[in-house]
Formats: sequence, C-alpha cells, structure tokens
Amino acid sequence: MKKLLAIATPSMLLIALLFSFVSAKKPEGNIQVIAEQVTPIQFPQPQQPEALLSEISKKRLEDAIQEYFNEAVKRNQIVGASVSVVKCDSIIYSGGFGNKNVALKDTVNAKTIFRIGSVSKGFAGILTGIHVQDGSIGWQDKIIDHIPNFRLANKTQTDKVTLSHVLSHTSGLPYHSFTNLVEDGLTLTSIAGRFNEVLPLQEPGNFYNYQNAIFALSGEIIERVTGKSLKEVIQDRIFNPLQMETASASYEALEKSDNVAMPHQRIRRGWRPTRINKKYYNAIAAGGINASAIDMGKWMKFLLGNNPDVLMSKAMDDVFNPIVQVGGRRNYYQRWPGYKASFYALGWRVHEFKDTKSGEVNKVIHHGGGVNNYRSEIAIYPSEDIGICVLFNSPNKMAKDCIPKIHEIIKEVMQSESKDYLAESLVAL
Repeated sequence: MKKLLAIATPSMLLIALLFSFVSAKKPEGNIQVIAEQVTPIQFPQPQQPEALLSEISKKRLEDAIQEYFNEAVKRNQIVGASVSVVKCDSIIYSGGFGNKNVALKDTVNAKTIFRIGSVSKGFAGILTGIHVQDGSIGWQDKIIDHIPNFRLANKTQTDKVTLSHVLSHTSGLPYHSFTNLVEDGLTLTSIAGRFNEVLPLQEPGNFYNYQNAIFALSGEIIERVTGKSLKEVIQDRIFNPLQMETASASYEALEKSDNVAMPHQRIRRGWRPTRINKKYYNAIAAGGINASAIDMGKWMKFLLGNNPDVLMSKAMDDVFNPIVQVGGRRNYYQRWPGYKASFYALGWRVHEFKDTKSGEVNKVIHHGGGVNNYRSEIAIYPSEDIGICVLFNSPNKMAKDCIPKIHEIIKEVMQSESKDYLAESLVAL
C-alpha cells in the first residue's frame, strides 16, 4: 500500500502541473467607481498539513528574511523591525531585527510590542462586523441615530451618513477632516459636534477621501451600544479569543510592558530614540492599537478564515467587500509590481494585481500605518492563503515595498520546494 501511494502522489502532482500550464486566461472586467459589482474575494478551502512548507523550506525562508532585514539594519535604513508570515493556519515565520532602543542596543524579538497606527482600522472594521453579526448595530445605521450631537454642514447630509460610509472613507468630507483635533487629544463626542464647520465635497457614498476623525466614530458607536470602553470590547471580542497576549489598545498598557520598541527619529549620523506619545488613544479605531509580530500572526490566521467562532465567513466577506475605488497613481502601493487597481472596503484596502507571467488577476487585502514614528504594514493574499505583517520603530523608505519583496521571497521558497519535491518524486518513480 505504501508503494502504491508513493507512485500515486508524484503522478497526481505531474498532472496538476500540466493543467496549470494550459489554464485559460480570464477576461478582465470593467472596474466600477463604486465597487458593488467587483468580484468578491475568494478564500481557498482549508489545506492539508502537507501543503505547508517543509522544515528545510522554513529554514530557507528564515535565512532569506533575515538577510533582507539584517542588511537594512546594517545600512542604518531602519532601527528595528519585527515580522510574521502566515501560511494556511500556521505562523511559518516570526522574528525580530535590530534594536528596541538604539541607545541601549536591546534586541527586537517576535514578542516586542509596536504601535501599529492605521493598521488599527482593520481591527475596527472586523469589530464592527462582529457587532453587526450579533445584531446590535447595522452597516446602514445612521451615525446621528447613535451620536445625536453629530453634525455636518446641513441636516440632509447629516441624516445620510452611515456606519458603512465612515468605515469606507466615503462620508463626503475633505481629506483628513479634523485629524488635527484627534491629534490634539479632543474627545470623539466633542469632535462629532464640530463637523458642521467643514463643507462636504460630495454626497455621502460617492467620494473617497481618507479620514481619521470621522472613521473613529465607528468605535464611539460600539462603546455606546455595549456600554463598555472600546479597549475593553476589543480585548473581549478579539484579543482574548485569538490569544493575542501582548496586544492592547491604550497608552497605559504600553507603558507597563517591559518589551516595547521605542520610536526613533532620524538624525544626521543615525537615529535618536523619542518618547511614546498619547496620540490616537482617544481614537483607537483609527490608530490606537499596540501589538507584537507574533500576535499579528495570530490576527492574520484569523483573517485567512480560521476562528469562525469569532466572526463567521459571511460577515468577514462584508468587511472585505470593496466599496469605492481609490484613484490616482501616487500612493506607494500603486507602484508595487503588477498593480492594476485599488478599492477601499470597511477598514481595509483591497488591491488587484496582475501576474506578469500568467495574466491572472489576484486580490490583496492590505493596510499600512504610521504614528509616533512607528510604521506598519499588513497584507493578506487570499488566493495563496498567505499573510505578511511588518512592524517598524522608525520612519523609513523600506516600509513602502517590504510587502511585495517578502511576498516574492515566499514565492521563491515555495517554488524551490515544489522543484525539490518533483525531483524526489521522479526519483521515486
């Protein structure tokens, strides 16, 4: 029986490889400005353990990632970084590089905590989805129904703005309206009553303009319907169920930890550590979460469809469903290889990339973040069942393309493993 299996396995692999070479190229459809008709993201079925990387390939992946980041530290491009890579339901790599504090020369590891900035918006989208699933709120709930003092410049538009609008940056307000008030530490209730000072540019739902202040009202609504602080709700509904042991949503929690990467500012001959500030802890949904790479690995496992007890797949689909197209060509992710188009969903960016070899168009769920001299990047590749997260404790150019470069490293390692396995299978024949 074992001999028959040894023959059958490589034979099936050869057949699969032949089919992959003759697969037909799919026609491309038109991209809508409002993306209601964009093809939904398709997550793969759960894979068997043998679909994961072998120990030899994991070592290759580790060596390649270490070479990439150690070179950046050596060249003084970054102070420190921490990385997690997920495949299927496993964290296949998690590690740290450089220093938590350049003055102390203490080493970053996989459990070192960073501020993740706007990558927090993805948590806000998912947390809202959890409460929609519970029935306590709805995507089309009007903001004014939950926050009575919310005001835009006129009552008609005030009455139209929904939870979906604020989570997709389609409220119609100008770019970054009142981000300055968030950074000044004003309460969200206070800010909500001042949007009538800003003249909207478009009707809600017709226009994408990135926001922090009005986006954060999604968290304010969750606080009001639960009667708990947002940091408590996130802890109870996300961090605890996913066993994200180092994650938190407050300045005080970060202050108590003994394994924190300090933020850094570039100076003429290197880097200088700076203080952790309290910005965005008054607007957690927009940028107030702290986490380590190992916990972001657990988060990505969940985003790839594991832990349905936390959020069912239908609700997850709602969160990732593209809402509005993001125009222009000046955003850093629009310079990634094969870039085709971008959309914003509910707390997440959804990009389309065209494979230069196969012509196939694949979707990537992504977000970046920057706060208090920290930088962060997260990306989910649903068609490949892969997740990548990188956390930095210094502003740097490397953050702009670390995701596609690490993705390429993963692909090379997986292709190498496939070649090795095919060679071994042919020998067995």
